Amino acid sequence: MKIIEPYVELESEINGEDILKTIEKVGRVCYKSEDRITEESAKRFVESLMKRGHESVIEHVSLSVRVVCDRGVTHEIVRHRVASYAQESTRYCNYGKDKFDNELTFINPCFWTGDEDKDKKDIWINTMKNIENQYLELLKIGATPEEARSILPNSLKTEIIITMNLREWRHFFKLRTSKAAHPQMRQVAFMILEVFKEKVPVIFDDIIR
Repeated sequence: MKIIEPYVELESEINGEDILKTIEKVGRVCYKSEDRITEESAKRFVESLMKRGHESVIEHVSLSVRVVCDRGVTHEIVRHRVASYAQESTRYCNYGKDKFDNELTFINPCFWTGDEDKDKKDIWINTMKNIENQYLELLKIGATPEEARSILPNSLKTEIIITMNLREWRHFFKLRTSKAAHPQMRQVAFMILEVFKEKVPVIFDDIIR
């Protein structure tokens, strides 16, 4: 059994300045102000779009991210309709094979960290160990991966590629970084947000922790 922390990786090549220029080129069609495009005008123009709430223009740029997290989190992620997804399949992945080191990988719960949580964490660890043993036993006695997966838990590690346009990413962050969101969902959402804030100027500046 392996326990890991969640993480995210960019699947898109991101050039923030080029993204702003693309948005400006598209957005100025609305105002027929293409003649005002200069080498330095994109950032100011996109800032003005965001201030006015003219966010439909940013739908013309999409970004893709690989997220490694638990399956419970992906159940929430895929509820966002304006997106495309590709996810690791427990029907076809046989975790009893050498390819997966003959073991299950689980995501460490972010909410049991203190000494007062030790008993809860111990119960979780023992349960994951038992599930791994029983899963591997099912495979050993002839169950297929799609049959054996019926006992796999939300804590199982999975990988999902998410592609959304910038407007939908903004919607995603507003929902999934709020205090009402599940702690593990917030953890992953903030990881993605921090990467985007670093790579893409203006678009996500108003979304804060």
